[in-house]
Amino acid sequence: MSQLLIETNLFEAKINEQDGKLIVSGVLQRAGAKNQNGRVYPRDILQREVKQYQQLIDERRALGELDHPDSSVVNLQNVSHNVVEIGWEGDDVVGKVEILPTPSGNILRELFKSGIRLGISSRGMGSVKDGADGLEVQEDFNLIAFDFVSNPSTHGAFLSPVNESVNMEVCNTYCKTEDIIGKIILELGQEYGV
Repeated sequence: MSQLLIETNLFEAKINEQDGKLIVSGVLQRAGAKNQNGRVYPRDILQREVKQYQQLIDERRALGELDHPDSSVVNLQNVSHNVVEIGWEGDDVVGKVEILPTPSGNILRELFKSGIRLGISSRGMGSVKDGADGLEVQEDFNLIAFDFVSNPSTHGAFLSPVNESVNMEVCNTYCKTEDIIGKIILELGQEYGV
């Protein structure tokens, strides 16, 4: 069953003095390692998703929010940043993120300027299956966004700060409804061979 999957890493802020933009960089995600949520992301799946995510970066649409919403949709009202660069360093997915001058972005900027260590957290839809090293993320995984959070889950993934966030979100009525609808769609798809 496809579900909302969230993984977090800490990120380190670096200020671009030339144009006054705040750019943060560091580890966004890690392949092949069990995170604090007990999930393992196979490298081939992350490589595919990073390649697809690059199109959003190229189109300047790789937006994220401050804190994780209970939704698989990026809410423009809550956008705080835009991923401007993504790549690989060994098994780590690394990137650079521009903090935007939005209300949520301004909060994020002030937190970074105050030296607060924050996590960057991937948000995606997919299913997991028990594997030798933990819950293995399956082929249906679809990366949606990277959000900033206070409690990371990927070990050693701080955005310089570098880490990944423990999934401690509380599911509200909207989230539960979305999960029920997802289950119904999945069951109908399996029943009708879609």
